[in-house]
Parts: sequence; C-alpha cells; structure tokens
Amino acid sequence: MECHESNLKKVLNLGFEISQIKDIDLLLEKILGEARAFTNCDAGSIYIKEGDSLKFSYAQNDTLQRQLLPGRKLPYSTFSIPIGNTSIAGYVAANSSILNIPDVYEITNAYPFSFNRSYDDITGFRTCSMLTIPLNNFRNEVIGVLQLINAMDSPGEVIPFADDDREIITYFANTAANAMERAKMTREIILRMNKMAEMRDPKETGPHVNRVAAYSVTLYEAWAKKQGLSQGEIDKNRDVLRMSAMLHDVGKVAISDTILKKPGRFTPEEFQVMKLHTLYGAHLFSDIYSDFDESAGIVALNHHERWDGKGYPGYIDQQTQLPLPGYETETGTARGKQGEEIPLFGRIVALADVYDALSCRRCYKEAWDESEVLNNIREEAGKQFDPQLVEVFLECVDSFKQIEKLYPDEHE
Repeated sequence: MECHESNLKKVLNLGFEISQIKDIDLLLEKILGEARAFTNCDAGSIYIKEGDSLKFSYAQNDTLQRQLLPGRKLPYSTFSIPIGNTSIAGYVAANSSILNIPDVYEITNAYPFSFNRSYDDITGFRTCSMLTIPLNNFRNEVIGVLQLINAMDSPGEVIPFADDDREIITYFANTAANAMERAKMTREIILRMNKMAEMRDPKETGPHVNRVAAYSVTLYEAWAKKQGLSQGEIDKNRDVLRMSAMLHDVGKVAISDTILKKPGRFTPEEFQVMKLHTLYGAHLFSDIYSDFDESAGIVALNHHERWDGKGYPGYIDQQTQLPLPGYETETGTARGKQGEEIPLFGRIVALADVYDALSCRRCYKEAWDESEVLNNIREEAGKQFDPQLVEVFLECVDSFKQIEKLYPDEHE
C-alpha cells in the first residue's frame, strides 16, 4: 500500500512537470523518458493519431543508445500504421485498451494482431515484454499510443511488466495526453503564424522552420552539456528556444511584396528595408508575458548578427530605427553586435538557419553538397559564426541529418 501511494505521488508530480512543457517534440521526449523510468524499461515509443492512422513520432532505446558515441542521439524514421486490429499499437488505439504482453515473439494465432520483427532483424535488438497504453484526452478520445518495451529487474534482465500499477500508469497516460493536446495546439498556432510569412515568402515553409528549430535545440543541448549546465536549466531553455526558433523570420510579414518577392538582387536601399524584418519580428514580442515572449524577441532581433560585428540590425532603437547613442558608425548606421554581445539564442539560430538554407533546394538555387556546406561553416567560424558553436555543430552533423529526414520539404 505504501509503495502504491509513493508511486501515485510520483506520477502526480510528473503530471505537473509535463504540464509545464509547451513544445510537442520536447514533451514527447519527456513523457516517454518518465514513463520508462517509472516502469524501469529499456525502450519505448510514442505514436500520435493522425486521421485513421498512428504516426510513429518518438522513440528511445537504451541498449541501442549505448552503441552510439557520447552525445549522439538514436536515429529513427517516422512511419504510419493503420488503426485496426492487425498491429499491437493499432489494436490498442482501436479498442482503447491496454495490452501487457510478456513476450511479443510468443503471440499466438488466437489474437488478431502480430508483432513486426523487421526492426529487430535490422538492429539486432530483441523486443520481448511490451506494455502498450492508449493516450486518452479529457474527452476520452484516443489521441495516441504509448508503447513501453522490455521491463528490467534489478540485475538488468528482461522481465514482464507488472500489472500492479495499471491504474497509476493509465492516469499518467491520460495526463500526458492532455498535455500533448495543449502542446499540439501551441505548435499549430506557431505554424499558422509562419504560414502568414510563407504566403509572403515561399522560403519560410513549415519544414524549414521545424528543421531550424530542431537544429537549434540539438546545438544548444550539446553546447550546454559541454558548459556543465544542469539538466533542469537545459530542459527549460530547450522548450522556449524550440518555439522561438520557429518564429525567427516572422517579421517578414511586414515587408513589402515588391521587395520580399523580388527575383533579382536587392538594391542597397531595398536591402536596408529588408533588414527591418528583424525589428518587426522583435516588435511582435515586445510585450513580455513569459520566457517565450522574451526568447522569441531575442531570436527575431539577433539571428542576422555576425560574430565579427558585420551583421544587422546592430545597436538600433527599435522604435525610431536609428542607432542607439554611442553606437553610430562613420556612415551613420548602427554598429553591429559582435562576439558574445550577441545573445546565445541569436548565435545558435543564425548558424542553424544558414545550415538549412545551404543544405536544401530553393526555387532560386540547388542544395549545396554536404562537404561544401560544412567547409563553408568551418571557414565562417570566427567571422559569421561563434567559433565555439561551430565546433559543437560539427559534432552534431549526424543528428542534423536525421532531423532533415523527419522534416522533408514537400517536393522531396
């Protein structure tokens, strides 16, 4: 009884923690990690319902993770399966019921579903025990499926999942589902803001901003771990950075079409107008009600600054658009911020944005070869980019490639 009450208190605390996370991708990571810790299992995944299908949206696997170099993340591909009785996750979603299977290789023909061994065959991993739980929102609608794999005993041997905490894990799953709905709504609001920019500038696509945001979070996390920051601080900053980075160019909605959609090079006068999108974007978040507002304003304003001080808009009054006193150059423009004068999130998004712009095809150019992209970024260390961030970036390239696969452009 005492153990049950302790577990219930733990789950209630976890429910509060996950309710504070606003970004859906980071929320899925937190939900799966905490569910695995609670049940002491080796691996797991989360599916999100999309129409009549389940989209494989997030995965963790400690056994396979240990085979990677430190700091690297486990690669996985997204795919969809139909909701129905032929698969384990599909059955759970269709029937809104929990399945606790001691060994998925021993499922008999008495059941309508079966286990697909293809992933195990490719990786050499052995899936055995599996606990699959529907994620029901407050309307008792299934919005996804949580799948936990290979419960472990104290010596580290695989065992079946216990049935004792079924009610508690169900409560956690339902709390997680409601948090997921809120986070998905937040993501949709951000994407709609970006769609306004996309209507004006076709380069600002949903996949582009999702990639830039994911690159930024990966880069920040790797940098923060090298700096010895606490996991709590890292998690908090990842959440606001992820959303802020998606809105880095939202200020373009205020730029005239004659400039924004001009096919050729800008005149010097037109380029000065184009630079103002940083100020317009920051102005959208000038009324600060949360960490997100502050972060989004910082990113919008600073993602075109350069480490060598030759970027824009520099030290400029956002209201008058004139240089701040003492920061005028000989030509009367504002001096650019340089080095660590540029806020960290601005330096991170600057690098992530350029990497994506060079790596992907656009209507006006082909994608650069990977070696060309990496050479360019190396050459710009200490010039356009923070040299320390470039060093960390080069260690994260494999993770960036995986992100590209998760958010492909529509033409690919």
